[in-house]
Amino acid sequence: MKRVLQVLVVVVTFLVVGFGVHHMFTPSSSEQAATKTQKQSTQTAAQKSKKKQPVINWRKPSEDKPYPKISKLSDPWIRVSIKNQRVYIKDGTKTVYTMFASTGVNDSTPKGTFHIQAERGDFFYNQQSGEGAKYWTSFKDHGIYLFHTVPTDQYGNYNKEEAAQLGKEAKSHGCVRLSVPDAKWFYTHIPEGMKVVVE
Repeated sequence: MKRVLQVLVVVVTFLVVGFGVHHMFTPSSSEQAATKTQKQSTQTAAQKSKKKQPVINWRKPSEDKPYPKISKLSDPWIRVSIKNQRVYIKDGTKTVYTMFASTGVNDSTPKGTFHIQAERGDFFYNQQSGEGAKYWTSFKDHGIYLFHTVPTDQYGNYNKEEAAQLGKEAKSHGCVRLSVPDAKWFYTHIPEGMKVVVE
């Protein structure tokens, strides 16, 4: 009888200790749920930030939709955001098209309200800076501050390394760089006298 009791005590002790240890190392259902929720929210945040990063291709239009018809807009103007590295084609308060851009390093793009000027052309090359561009449109100082494509060499070949920074950071000498099709549309369709606000 004594032997049986000893065996029972050992078994009960083993069960109690075993359950206690298991309970110590196994999270409760509420802890498991909290961990699962935390993982899901981390994944969701990562997915959202992935979605927020736009795919920028300097060879293509900035948006997957047709460019606006300027003649159909009641109050067209252009907003350049240095902070966002974007050019917004506006109709009053409404943005009708958004373009990826690169403005001037060290705040070299002038801020303020300007108007599109008469000077424009399909190509230029600046010997001093060693850079050129296509489809340029002047907005200040008659040929000094321009909207134009990502930069080229003297033969009109695009600088791919510089072009890859479009929409990501300020890289120009003060002009506003655009993708090739955006700059071509701008050069072809934006009329002289249209208001440009750089901020």
